[in-house]
Amino acid sequence: MGQNVAQPVKVERARRKRPEPWSVEEACSFLESAQLRHDYLYCAYALIPVLGLRKGEVLGLTWSDVNLEAGELHIRHQLQRVRRRLLHTDTPKTEASEAVLPLPDICLTALRLRQKEQQAAKERAEDLWTESDMVFTTRYGTPVEPRNFTREFDRRCERAGVRRIRVHDTRHTCASLLAALDVHPRIAMQILRHSEIAVTMEVYTHVPSADTRRALRKLGKALGGGSKQKKEGQGKKGKRKQQKRAEEQTAEDGRQES
Repeated sequence: MGQNVAQPVKVERARRKRPEPWSVEEACSFLESAQLRHDYLYCAYALIPVLGLRKGEVLGLTWSDVNLEAGELHIRHQLQRVRRRLLHTDTPKTEASEAVLPLPDICLTALRLRQKEQQAAKERAEDLWTESDMVFTTRYGTPVEPRNFTREFDRRCERAGVRRIRVHDTRHTCASLLAALDVHPRIAMQILRHSEIAVTMEVYTHVPSADTRRALRKLGKALGGGSKQKKEGQGKKGKRKQQKRAEEQTAEDGRQES
């Protein structure tokens, strides 16, 4: 009986090359474009790369998950389309998912702006509005379809003149963006969900240009949603709490090491 000489040969599948995550400069250009054009999904676009959230986690956010005064965010829900059904469910109960994420200024500002825009949309829709606690809704108050979000994201990439990558891949710019935003390493450690500060410092290294840093700071300034004085006071209060917690943790680590 003849032997098949090709039988021992193993043919490896060609690996699909994944696009590289955005640089800080690309992420900044994308966010600037969305903010300047008053894109109703600007806040969602900011939360994903800055906090490293998944698309389903962002679209599933409720206002009950957000504490603007304390500057904190809970990840408790997700929105997904499964077998032609749009499901708003609880996130799996893990230590990472139950963590409280501190909100950098750019996220606080975006959320306040989103709150103001949603209220305006509700007033325009009148009786056509569907009441819910969802943060991201259409002009009539219904949840944003995940597939529609992806389409809008791709369009915004084109309009912003940046490389089109998957929504999921923008999460990998998180550490560099936090460094560019001058977020305290201890707070970045919470956002990145690292168990050791040394791990955070290894990836907390990218230094963008001065122009990019200025542009990011501008996106973090007050943009509406109440009186400027009140918003600034709430932002400073939340930031002071975050800074205090970070300093207390650093002091505690020093006592343990000594």
